[in-house]
Amino acid sequence: MKMKNSQITRRDFLKSACAGALAAVVPFRNQVFALSGRAVPFRGQAAQKSEKPNIVVILTDDQGWGDLSVHGNVNLSTPSVDSLARDGALFDRFFVCSVCAPTRAEFLTGRYHPRGGVRGVSTGAERLNLDEKTIGETFKAAGYATAAFGKWHNGTQYPYHPNARGFDDFYGFCSGHWGHYFDPVLEHNGEIVRGKGFIIDDLTDHALAFIEKNRNQPFLCYLPYNTPHSPFQVPDRFYEKFKSGPIKMRNRDPQAEQLDRTRCALAMCENIDWNIGRVLRRLNKLKLSEKTIVIYFSDNGPNSWRWNNGMKGRKGSTDEGGVRVPCMVRWPGRIKPGTIIPQIAGAIDLLPTLADIAQIPIVGDKPLDGTSLKPLLLQQAGEWPDRMIFSHQRGRVSVRTQRYRLDDKGKLFDMKTDPGQYRDISKDKPQVAAWLRDEVTRWKQEVLPKSPKDDRPFPVGYADFPTTILPARDGVGYGNVRRSGKAPNCSFFTNWINTDDKITWDIEVAGGGNYEALIYYTAARENIGSTVELQFGQSNVRAKLTDPHDPPLVGAESDRVPRGSESYVKDFKPFRLGEIRLKKGRGLLTLRALDVPGKTVMDVRAVVLRLL
Repeated sequence: MKMKNSQITRRDFLKSACAGALAAVVPFRNQVFALSGRAVPFRGQAAQKSEKPNIVVILTDDQGWGDLSVHGNVNLSTPSVDSLARDGALFDRFFVCSVCAPTRAEFLTGRYHPRGGVRGVSTGAERLNLDEKTIGETFKAAGYATAAFGKWHNGTQYPYHPNARGFDDFYGFCSGHWGHYFDPVLEHNGEIVRGKGFIIDDLTDHALAFIEKNRNQPFLCYLPYNTPHSPFQVPDRFYEKFKSGPIKMRNRDPQAEQLDRTRCALAMCENIDWNIGRVLRRLNKLKLSEKTIVIYFSDNGPNSWRWNNGMKGRKGSTDEGGVRVPCMVRWPGRIKPGTIIPQIAGAIDLLPTLADIAQIPIVGDKPLDGTSLKPLLLQQAGEWPDRMIFSHQRGRVSVRTQRYRLDDKGKLFDMKTDPGQYRDISKDKPQVAAWLRDEVTRWKQEVLPKSPKDDRPFPVGYADFPTTILPARDGVGYGNVRRSGKAPNCSFFTNWINTDDKITWDIEVAGGGNYEALIYYTAARENIGSTVELQFGQSNVRAKLTDPHDPPLVGAESDRVPRGSESYVKDFKPFRLGEIRLKKGRGLLTLRALDVPGKTVMDVRAVVLRLL
């Protein structure tokens, strides 16, 4: 018999989420004592709109449903996140995509990610089409101050960049993952900067400063963290608790679980929780708690096999364990504390929900796939109709109703009686199976791209955003040139050893003119002397590399678990090639060496073009 002893029943779950999490809530004359310790009157349906609510959206990266103590995991303690359920609403069944960029796109647009051109997580496939409108644009148009701090992962170059998608301030990185989490190289509104301390702490510092600065006007603060995504790095003070203690709750297949990964992931989740506490305390200090809606959710299932309430699958899977994640919403005085929402919902619902609550129009004219959850949150809903939520990953599609899941192989599961997806009931319920298979076929025909090829170039040359970063992730190496890691996202090009080797970027120049060209490089002293040329069409610029710069690789010293596909990183330095004139239009930007006096030319992290 398959192991089910780690699976908590739905009744146990409700007990944990409601009775346990609400233990610290003290009712008194229609009031509730919140985190601040002072009484917050619950106004409920009778509340009158007096001003636009602030919005704080916290999105974690690779955190599973089971990575929180509110869901019954005794391996860790997450009191700050748990308090969002205690003081607000907890979604029982909340669904996202099975990997990072698609979920972010669905949150931003309220539409299924293939509609917006998001096909993958790297080399340009993560970009959100430019004709899609985002939650940032919606709230900015309504007069909100808008900012994003963290992992964007829906396009790097302007106008895919967050500064062009409705977010006035951006601090973080646009790639799919980052190679080092301590004092990392990041970006602030298009300029390369150096972060300070552990990345999640640093991102939170910037979010707190934004909240404080905009405390007297409505704001949308999007805080997309990048942990517990690998590489598995976390400050000592969070790791100490987990490095040698027992892991009491295990994955449903304990042999598949790698305990060193579990230990670090749990430590990273406790670090996140500590930072959420900082956000909640700052809102309270600024007397903004009652004016602010706080939403917390994750972008996909766990990134390793660890306890997840017996659900099938993990990150990358369209089964329940790959796409069901935590989601809590707090709005003191409006959302009744301890609200449990059993109806299925998903990332596609957050834009219409928040716009509905704020009573602002959604920018754009494309139909949304999501629906407003405001009636559920404010307990104003009558009979809620059943619905379908689709999950897609690389052509594989699963569909979820309130009761059933049809997996991407066409097997049917009763999620009420068999939440672990152990028994295929498609032969017992042939009509249900046939109905859902037809719906999947219809959805694929309507939503999935008609062409398998993604032919979008990387844009360059906008006067509103004159600096364009073209990272190695978006380039193609030829000849002997190789990536520093299997995963492109935070890689650099290396092994550039002769004049036949080259690196190209497929670009489209929006505005012709003169550009300053820089290469972020490293090169040992014995390899100095190559003449490097950058060419686009009939224009080129070349320069001889004369300055050695050979810093060590970093990352391994901070890894709690040996990394797999991700590259280590180095401190790359800008090498100014000079000015090049680029004509408007599409073509290959090509980097090559005219001579190679040493063993290699250089390692390349990015080419930067700055419109003059």
